[in-house]
Amino acid sequence: MESRPALELASTIRHDGSGGVADDLTTVQGTTRWIREQAGLPDSVVPAGFEADEELRRRVTGVRRAVRALFARAVSPAPASPADARALMPMEEALAHLNAAAALESVAPQLDWPPGGAPTVRLRSGEGDPAVRLVAALARAAIEFLTGPDREQLRACTAPRCVRYFVKGHGRQEWCKPSCGNRARAARHYRRRHTVTDGGPGS
Repeated sequence: MESRPALELASTIRHDGSGGVADDLTTVQGTTRWIREQAGLPDSVVPAGFEADEELRRRVTGVRRAVRALFARAVSPAPASPADARALMPMEEALAHLNAAAALESVAPQLDWPPGGAPTVRLRSGEGDPAVRLVAALARAAIEFLTGPDREQLRACTAPRCVRYFVKGHGRQEWCKPSCGNRARAARHYRRRHTVTDGGPGS
């Protein structure tokens, strides 16, 4: 499956399995674990043994807040994720925050063309601090996502209790995963039955 760091970052706010909302980045340990699991980030950004600290956790959650506000704009006029729909970062602030985070690291494209191989490009960083590189990389991934074709297919899952955003993979997809579809259909069936029972003839 294609890795989408911006979507993965937004998805660190999720349904906790018991009716509430969980945040994978609440602690430094959780933030470290999430960062280490991100296959879409290069090794130069997440070196072996990478450890987050509270300052980095705060900066990553700041980028996430901006991303989720911009995701809400992307899915509009459909509803945003209910997890933070009433407390979204204002749009101009979200744009400024994301652009400032992306600008933390200066990078230059470098051409690599080995004998007998195809030319490729890599980015050379002018920044030595891996924490700064990480925050900038997450912001750039969000900018690439929001300016690419995936934005048009971005949706907020409408299944009961789900708070995830997802990229629609086919024309009829309504939910982020099959279990959400099952839950949504069950809820719809329950509502229909109780509408008939409560409002039908003889009730």
